[in-house]
Amino acid sequence: MPDNTPDQESFADLFKDDTIANSQLSPGQKILAKVVAVSQDSIFLDVGEKSEGFLNRKELEDESGEIAVKSGDTLEVYFLSGAHNEMLFTTKIGSSSTSREHLEEAYHSGIPLEGLVKKEIKGGFEITVAGNVRTFCPYSQMDLKKIADPEEYIGQHMLFKITKFSEAGRNIVLSRRIILEEEREQKLEKLKELLQEGMTVKGKITSIKDFGAFVDVDGMEGLIPISEIGWSRIENIRDVLTEDQDVEVVILKLDWENKRFSFSLKKALPDPWQDIAKQFPVGSFHAGKVIRLAKFGAFVNLAAGIDGLIHISKLGGGRRINHPKEVVEEGQAVEVKIESIDPDEKRISLSLAGEMTDDAAAASEENDVRKYMQKHEKPASDDAVGTLGEILKAKLKEKERE
Repeated sequence: MPDNTPDQESFADLFKDDTIANSQLSPGQKILAKVVAVSQDSIFLDVGEKSEGFLNRKELEDESGEIAVKSGDTLEVYFLSGAHNEMLFTTKIGSSSTSREHLEEAYHSGIPLEGLVKKEIKGGFEITVAGNVRTFCPYSQMDLKKIADPEEYIGQHMLFKITKFSEAGRNIVLSRRIILEEEREQKLEKLKELLQEGMTVKGKITSIKDFGAFVDVDGMEGLIPISEIGWSRIENIRDVLTEDQDVEVVILKLDWENKRFSFSLKKALPDPWQDIAKQFPVGSFHAGKVIRLAKFGAFVNLAAGIDGLIHISKLGGGRRINHPKEVVEEGQAVEVKIESIDPDEKRISLSLAGEMTDDAAAASEENDVRKYMQKHEKPASDDAVGTLGEILKAKLKEKERE
């Protein structure tokens, strides 16, 4: 623990300075102050215009009694009172009984208040502040999210703001949500300077809906649409993601004005369409599964994130069909042939293995007719009956035999 005890005489001289007037600051006024020195009991502050004040060191101590601030650091503090040439500041109203007299000041000035969550009661929680003052915090004001397990809050020391102070302090209502919203706004202002669309960031899944998953990125919550969760078609998001899961996402859109942010999980994953021509060369055959039927054809999944289309003209085996369902059905395993690939548009044209297109069927039909005609034509030869006279003679012989 650093020994930065200030020269008490020099501080006394400063506090006698007439410029340190209570009228300069109003109770509850928030200011930025620079740390001048740290003693065993207090943190001395430079609040500008040759004025100095102090706050209780215990406010900033951790469980081991250490503090992170040092001379030269800047703190955000609230002015509480001034008496006997001393200006008292605070970062929050503490939980000790010595702070009870400042509760109404905290209410009017919006000063944060430290409280202990004692128990769950009807409609919310009982919070003890200023030693033994019982207050109330509704469920809706306890957190930014809907409370699933009230027990997780019991016994915790948290910061609140007083939203209602009546009956001389016998009826006090608190809100922790206000504190959290203010912290979120501060974070958003910082993130606004750091983040850009297209950046890859880390986040945590906060909730899952049928249309997508919400992710928290350093206090900024946004949506991963279901179409951006994976390269393959997602039927049930819960099969892919879980709440509190850590993820890496790409920023799709930052709408700071309306506080709407969207992210993509699939864009942070390897693109399965890279080197697609090597994996699925034109003319090669592959096993696939019919995943969707449309009037114009059947979509077939070849691999994760890789779908192709069998056009309806290539499904009938040469005959005209009105809908792909006349030939295939969703979920059916099929073998297909790669007809063409467009990597830029991420499109693959397929045909059923062993099936013929309309053009191929027409050509085959014409070939079959030609073969049939050739089979029934008699080849010309010297022995063949070829003249009209010979044909008549043959007919007359048949009649004589009859």
